[in-house]
Amino acid sequence: MMITSKNKAHTSAKKCLTKLGLLALLTVGVLLSSHSHAKYASFVMDADTGRVLHSVNADTRNYPASLTKMMTLFMLFEALEQKKVTLNTKLRVSRKATWQPPSRLGLKAGSHIRVEDAIYALVTKSANDVATVVGEALGGTEWEFAKLMTKRARQIGMKSTNFRNASGLPNRRQLSTARDMATLGNELWKRYPQYYKYFKTTKWSYKGRTYGNHNKLMKKYDGMDGIKTGYIRASGFNLVTSVKRGGHRLIGVVFGGKTANRRNTHMAKILDKGFTKLDPKMMAAYKQKKKAKQQKRAYEIASKRRSTAWGVQVGAFNTIKKARVQAKAAIKRAPSYLTGAKTKVVPLKNGSKKVYRARVVGVEKREAYRACRALKKMRHPCMVFRAKGTQVASR
Repeated sequence: MMITSKNKAHTSAKKCLTKLGLLALLTVGVLLSSHSHAKYASFVMDADTGRVLHSVNADTRNYPASLTKMMTLFMLFEALEQKKVTLNTKLRVSRKATWQPPSRLGLKAGSHIRVEDAIYALVTKSANDVATVVGEALGGTEWEFAKLMTKRARQIGMKSTNFRNASGLPNRRQLSTARDMATLGNELWKRYPQYYKYFKTTKWSYKGRTYGNHNKLMKKYDGMDGIKTGYIRASGFNLVTSVKRGGHRLIGVVFGGKTANRRNTHMAKILDKGFTKLDPKMMAAYKQKKKAKQQKRAYEIASKRRSTAWGVQVGAFNTIKKARVQAKAAIKRAPSYLTGAKTKVVPLKNGSKKVYRARVVGVEKREAYRACRALKKMRHPCMVFRAKGTQVASR
C-alpha cells in the first residue's frame, strides 16, 4: 500500500510538473508571438530647431533592423574624423563576416574592402557582411563594437537604444525608438556633412556589379537626400529620411510598415503634413508649383503626340519584307524630313489577297508633306496620312 501511495503521489506530481511545463511553453510562445509582430511608430522633427511636428508611439521600443547601420556608419565617420582610418584603408574580411545572411556582398574570408567601398555597400546594398567587417575593424569583435555603439548612442541623446550587432540582424535585445532614430539621423547630417553625402547615392558599382539604393522614395519625393531603410520580419518595413525643402530640413521616421510601398506613401504623407505645419505658405506655394509643373508636362506630352501623329505611305506590297524594305528606303531617300521616324507595315485584305502597306510614322505634318514632295521628285510613290490615335508605331 505504501508503494502504491508513493506511486500515486509521484504520478500526481509528474502530471503537475507536465502541466506547469506546458503552461511555461505556452507563455513563452505568447511572448515570442507578441514580439514577432511589428509595432507601428512614426516621428517627424524640424532638424534645425528640434521641434516635433508629428509623433505616434515615438518612444515605443522596436527592432531597428538595418537602421542599425546608420549607427555603424556614424562610428565609421567618427573614426575618419579622428584619423583612425582613411577612405582608402583596407578592412580585413573575417570568416564570421562571410557567414552573415543576406543582404550581403559575398566577400571572401581573408580578402579586404576599402573603407569608402564599405560605406557605399552599407548605404546602398545594406550589406550585413560588410557591417560585421566594419564592426570588427573598429571594435576588435562585433560584440565589443556593439557595446561601443550603445555607449556612443547614449552620449548623443539616444536614451532608449541598445545595440547587439553592427548590422541589425535579429536580436531580441537590439531595440530603439522612432525618436532615437530621428536623433541619430539629425546627428549624422549635422556632425558629418562631408560624409552625409554618401546617403544620396542611388547606384554603386563594385567588382563588375551595380547595386541600387533600397530607399526608392528618394527618387520620388522632392528634396529627399537620404537616409536608410530597414527590414526584418519582426520589425516590418522601417525608414529614416532627411528632406530639405524651402529652406527647412525635416527628419522623418517610420517603424513597422506593412510593405515598402505603404511605408513610403505614409512617410510622404507625414512629411507633407510636417512641412505644412512648419511653413503653410511655403507648402501651399510648393503644391501649386508642382501642380503647374505636372500640367505643363502633360500638355507637352499631349502636344508632342498630336504633332507627331503624321506619316507617309510609300506603296503596298505582297510581302511584309518588301514593305519593310521600301519604308526603310524612304527614310534613307528623305533623311532631312524622316530621320528619327519609325517604319510600320500595315496589312490590308484586298479580296482574297493580302497586301502590306509600307509606312513611315511619327513625324510632324509639315515634315510629312515635305518628305512626300522630295520622294515624288525621285519617282518614289508617296501619300501623306494622319495616324489614328496618338501612339507612335514601333519599327
